[in-house]
Amino acid sequence: MSSEEIPITACVDGMARAREEIAKVIVGQDEAIDLAIIALLCEGHVLIEGVPGLGKTLIVRSLADALMLRFSRIQFTPDLMPSDLVGATMISQGEGSDIGLRFEPGPIFANLVLADEINRASPKTQSALLQAMQEREVTIRGRSYPLPRPFLVLATQNPLEMEGTYPLPEAQIDRFLFKIIVGQPGQDEMVRILERSSGASEARAQSVMREADLVALQRAAREVVAAPFILETAARIALGTQPERPDSPARVRRYARYGAGPRGAQALMLAAKARALLDRRFNATLADLDAILLPALRHRVALNFEAQGEGIGPEDLIADSAAAARAALDFDPAITARE
Repeated sequence: MSSEEIPITACVDGMARAREEIAKVIVGQDEAIDLAIIALLCEGHVLIEGVPGLGKTLIVRSLADALMLRFSRIQFTPDLMPSDLVGATMISQGEGSDIGLRFEPGPIFANLVLADEINRASPKTQSALLQAMQEREVTIRGRSYPLPRPFLVLATQNPLEMEGTYPLPEAQIDRFLFKIIVGQPGQDEMVRILERSSGASEARAQSVMREADLVALQRAAREVVAAPFILETAARIALGTQPERPDSPARVRRYARYGAGPRGAQALMLAAKARALLDRRFNATLADLDAILLPALRHRVALNFEAQGEGIGPEDLIADSAAAARAALDFDPAITARE
């Protein structure tokens, strides 16, 4: 791996220590934490779906503490304006009678931004956030202001209270690297949560990693090797979720309204590489693909009314596509030889 100034193995060890610090604060939610770290290495954004009170804010804050990053939380409401998010130009008076304009940055100017209940804001405000996510800069009065790097948005949605919300359009949902489903804790985890939250002191993650180490890991993740058959498998899985393709699985052609596109395949490969790096490997494997299939693709596969009526979920169609891709991989002698 390249980077003579900062040994990559030392950076991976630093991230492992950061993960341990977060575990001192967060009980359970291991998958959500690991996926947030992978997304940070991929410089991708995360959509989190779960009911309130499951520790989503605490996960992001602990991640920022452990990695020495600036954290910002934005509560989305119907009256939130784009200027409340990205900032605005203010009139300022200097020495004497000179009056000028200055830009006052909004809360989006942070390394880790928690966009809480993003679907409660108007489409205009959602677009302002998603434009910043895509371009990594904001434009005010014709002037562009770059956002800090690294930059990660974790947006939450409450799946229960949908009345009065503005669901994200499919094109905007596709910009998220992952969609994470956060579930309720079990009994043992609930007991541990009560022990930690009702004590005399509040646990907090200690800073154990520098920003320069994180940037080095982000560069190194893209340098992880992916064999041609891994690339072909990722492409087959993404294409297999598209109902208009005649070689897609039968349930995909019947129940899917549309499937994953190039961004879905890119998310698979980048996340597989980042996962391999965190596991101290410099080549991605099929196991890495399998581990991130659902969070990378579940929000990119839309269902028709028939699927909803029969209880078919995106995860079922993704599993069919992955199985078909594996079968093609085993059947193709050329691909098997490269494996």
